[in-house]
Amino acid sequence: VQLQASGGGLVQAGDSLRLSCTISGRTWSGYNMGWFRQPPGKDREFVASIGWNNINTNYTDSVKGRFTVSRDNAKNTMYLQMVSLKPEDTAVYFCASAKWPGGLPVGVRESDYGYWGQGTLVTVSS
Repeated sequence: VQLQASGGGLVQAGDSLRLSCTISGRTWSGYNMGWFRQPPGKDREFVASIGWNNINTNYTDSVKGRFTVSRDNAKNTMYLQMVSLKPEDTAVYFCASAKWPGGLPVGVRESDYGYWGQGTLVTVSS
């Protein structure tokens, strides 16, 4: 199983970006998926997650109303649409997949996920 995150880049405060995460090696439609990020010099933290049912979602408080997680099962891809970006959103963003299918509520901890992508860097300048 491999996850590939992409879409990062250098943007200005207030701009938007859309991150993508593609998964290969197995069908993924029945698995919870998540986004995490690691700001410079800090620990990795939860950002958003979406359930296998494509209904349940979770967001960390700091991104609510600005970030939207979605998935396209037909394309084996998960997205993170980010608008109104702030300098404090600067981080390496990682996508992750649960190791086992199903399960609710959708996890918000690193231990809820068994497969990880390599990360994509998002830099927001002020």
